[in-house]
Amino acid sequence: MRGKAVIAGVGHTAFGKLEGRSTVSLNIEAARKALADAGIDKSMVDGLFVKAPTSKFEMMYAQKLAEAMGLMPRIGGVYDHGGASNISMISYAAMAIDAGQCEVALVCLADNPATGSRHAYEKSWGDDDVFGWFGTPSGYAMIAQRHMAEFGTTRDQLGAIVTACRKHGAANPNAQLRKPLTLEQYRQSRLIVAPLTRDDCCLVSDGGAAVVVMSAERARQLKVSKPVSILGFGQGQTSWEVVQRPVLTGTAAAVSAQTAFAMAGLKPADIDVAQLYDCFSIVPLITLEDYGFCKKGEGGHFVEGGRVEVGGDLPLNTAGGLLSETGMPGLQMVIEGVRQIRGEAVNQVRGAQTCIVSNQGGIMHTHATLILGQ
Repeated sequence: MRGKAVIAGVGHTAFGKLEGRSTVSLNIEAARKALADAGIDKSMVDGLFVKAPTSKFEMMYAQKLAEAMGLMPRIGGVYDHGGASNISMISYAAMAIDAGQCEVALVCLADNPATGSRHAYEKSWGDDDVFGWFGTPSGYAMIAQRHMAEFGTTRDQLGAIVTACRKHGAANPNAQLRKPLTLEQYRQSRLIVAPLTRDDCCLVSDGGAAVVVMSAERARQLKVSKPVSILGFGQGQTSWEVVQRPVLTGTAAAVSAQTAFAMAGLKPADIDVAQLYDCFSIVPLITLEDYGFCKKGEGGHFVEGGRVEVGGDLPLNTAGGLLSETGMPGLQMVIEGVRQIRGEAVNQVRGAQTCIVSNQGGIMHTHATLILGQ
């Protein structure tokens, strides 16, 4: 599959509080922009892969969206792997194209929790609400506490990730939060669930994003101007809730990355830039370990000293990530990866030829990895 499929076009809406916008309208805007970026008409789309809106789940949502778009797809539907859905859908689209099930696939997501419902993020998990376990941050806080206890990871090391993302987001005109953050300011941030503070937690955002996937051969036939090759992809899934896991500091990201690296014929040292899911600051730190950029337990040291800022050894979340660009679950990170390979990013990494992107869902339940390149 290496290089057989490409991302031919990308598009997204504004990010933030978008009053009066439905998920359908946001999806349509992002899809229209992605098709325009690819230079093709919607009549060519015969695959539609849609992430289920988190804030308001709807049955047959993909059909509702196809009707609104005026599409009659041969294949597709709604997928829910949490935040891992986006790369998973791109991989399904690539495989469907390779199998001759469709020729041009549209992959999109939209949600409006900032102006709609945040219930999905605030609800209790399992039967542990009697112990005060409410909301998504609690599970991630438990994982962060364990990483700190087991490996000596510090809050300042988490802060190195946060300040890098905020620095990159401050330079991004499309970012929802364009305020740089110093390490000292991070240390003063309001506690949410120990050890996580407000600045360790991602934004809550309305918005939409979309990408167009087709074969490399089809892109040549259509004279697509800026296709980006899909070099590798993979998935990994955990079925255990946090309180039942025998190990809290490792994730299915290791399986996902191993699959993607093997397909791409690459290793961590070959990666120029990374867009790693950062719903909470502990997530990219553990992902760096599970992806093999450093050994287990060494993620805190790896991110210190500006190493994950533009100009460092492995620039991370160059558009700001979920901590600064938008809290939308993941497809915007794929779009930033495409921009980096095209050489069009605001915080462009000089000479970037390979980019790894991670998506993660639930409380480190699902993981998907995508490697893009020239």
